[in-house]
Amino acid sequence: MDYKRYDIFSPIVFVLLVIIYLMFSQIAFSYHIHKLIGVDVYTIGIVLLGLVFFIIGIALSNYLLKNKEIKLNTEKIDKIFSKRLVLSMVIIGILLQIVNLIYLGGIPLFSGYLKARAATKIWLLSYLIFLPSINILIAKYDDKKYYLLFLIGLLLFVCTGYRTTAMAIVISVLITSYYTKDLPWKYLILSVIAIFILLVVVGYVAVKSIEWQAWSSTPLELLFYRAGYTLQVLDHAVFRQGSTHGQLLYNTLMGFFKSTDPRVIAGSATIGKAHSTTSTIFGPALLDFGLYAMLVQMTVLGFIINLIYKVQTNVKNIFIGLYAILMAHLIIWIETGPTDLVVFLFYLISIIILIYAVKIKKVDNK
Repeated sequence: MDYKRYDIFSPIVFVLLVIIYLMFSQIAFSYHIHKLIGVDVYTIGIVLLGLVFFIIGIALSNYLLKNKEIKLNTEKIDKIFSKRLVLSMVIIGILLQIVNLIYLGGIPLFSGYLKARAATKIWLLSYLIFLPSINILIAKYDDKKYYLLFLIGLLLFVCTGYRTTAMAIVISVLITSYYTKDLPWKYLILSVIAIFILLVVVGYVAVKSIEWQAWSSTPLELLFYRAGYTLQVLDHAVFRQGSTHGQLLYNTLMGFFKSTDPRVIAGSATIGKAHSTTSTIFGPALLDFGLYAMLVQMTVLGFIINLIYKVQTNVKNIFIGLYAILMAHLIIWIETGPTDLVVFLFYLISIIILIYAVKIKKVDNK
């Protein structure tokens, strides 16, 4: 099985994963898990329209790069991203997370009260440093011993009880390894199965550890329920377009300075409760500014992710790691939505590095 003939982590896989997510939610609706009832067909249409505009964004970046030569200034990259510096940043990220857990006084994975306080500024700084550093280290300085640092960092972030950060670390390192190593297909399948198990287990343990909730679902039921519940939240968002008047975006971008969780605002606007609620990748833009904003968002995301993808395909190096980070979060955003400041910073960092170290020029066909 030569899966390398098809780039399974190209941006277009996002479309396939959204469709799989819809299928998961349909399973929850069909079995009425926790009384889920389904969504309006108009909401499904909005999702499909969003996917169309994502593909348009990909097509636009392909058109921009047509007959273009992409070159990397390796001197600039080597000067900034030396092995010693990148390795040091990975270790700093790990140490900061250890400090964060000590500061919290326990393991948030096993306590809803601790988890509510786990996303400190130390946690944010740790994640901002560790995730790009470990991927750049593996992408640029491929060495098996660096995977031990990956496992240590993963374990520490799993302890915080947040599925999204743990999944982003695992998925991004898998994508980085996919592009830097000739992985046999059986190892790739085993890795995907391991990620699926991690997703189910961490999510289930974190939910069961919330002292003020009582869940009777099995781990798999909880997985399907999350998909169905989040799609139902999107259904509310579709029929409450523009109701948050930009508050989600504002509180996301002001994440370093404000304590308001954008997802709590989303919960208030959709289900009428001040509860941290995800609304899929389409929900926040719909709630803030309406349909046109969501379509612009999907076009921009398709354009940027494909641009970084094309760059990493041509120049490799650290752009493998940067693309892996952005793609991993794009996959996670299918459920959670773009309400994380740190991910916007990853996009900004990637674009700045691209402008600084990559030269794109028209090929002379004469």
